[in-house]
Amino acid sequence: MATPKHTISVVVENRFGVLARIATIIAGRGFNIDSLAVGETEDPTTSRMTIVVQGDDRTIDQVKKQLNRLIDVITVQDLTKGEFIDRELMLVRVTVTTQSRPEVMAIAESMKAKIDDVGLKSVVLQIVGDAAKMHTALELLKPYGIKEIVRTGRIALAREVQPQAAKTKAGV
Repeated sequence: MATPKHTISVVVENRFGVLARIATIIAGRGFNIDSLAVGETEDPTTSRMTIVVQGDDRTIDQVKKQLNRLIDVITVQDLTKGEFIDRELMLVRVTVTTQSRPEVMAIAESMKAKIDDVGLKSVVLQIVGDAAKMHTALELLKPYGIKEIVRTGRIALAREVQPQAAKTKAGV
């Protein structure tokens, strides 16, 4: 059985060297970082890091404890423990011919992808979504010939916890 992927959200002081220290702690535990995205939050003195790593619960808990010991770390949350929203941006250059162009454009439309560039031999699609959508898009486009892919890291936020009564009233 594959080791589960964990999406960890870390809010840190916006200071020089914090990213390197956090990456060192994760690498020191023998993890490969599958995805890493860092950006300033609503407060310009802090940044949010979204880190995706594989590991069992026990090992992830150890990593969280080590991260919490860093002076620049404000909060550490394993989003995988609850419901969360995640997104990624992917640009894909797909080979097209005059015959395949309409098919690739139809796939783009069905995936709600934006067409960023149209050339004689290729198109560049911009796709935004969760990991499942990215996987599906690549599987649909693969038969046409993917020339290039560039992806951002995953970004994520925990969903707001809803009281049980509110869920019932909303029909959720």
